[in-house]
Amino acid sequence: MLGRRGAILSCYGVVWLLIGWGQIVQPQPDRRGLKLLLALMPLPAWGWLWIAAGLIALVYAWVPSGRDAPGFVALVMIVVPWMATYLASWLLGDYPRGWAAAAVWTAITVPIMVVLGWPEPPRSKRASPPYES
Repeated sequence: MLGRRGAILSCYGVVWLLIGWGQIVQPQPDRRGLKLLLALMPLPAWGWLWIAAGLIALVYAWVPSGRDAPGFVALVMIVVPWMATYLASWLLGDYPRGWAAAAVWTAITVPIMVVLGWPEPPRSKRASPPYES
């Protein structure tokens, strides 16, 4: 059954799927902050990586807690290059808003890392029906 960790993986997984799909079908028009990323691969390829990370998260949402870490890692690993390129674009003066984009992606990613470190809370046991003597 899907626990709290699985619910987080599912929610973020769907968001990552949507981000990836958006980059493929309607890429963001202002790409100044992504200059370094786009030197490695075109935006549609990055979109497919976002989709892959989302799918990995969705699959691992349904495995038992303790074995779901790859889902959390996939969610974080796709964001790290985006955070880094936005930060670098700001530091290099290519994109004045790069610091804000890097900060937003960091803020979005921190809860993933926090939940990764939390154990799944134990499920409450059902009360036994009262027995008459």
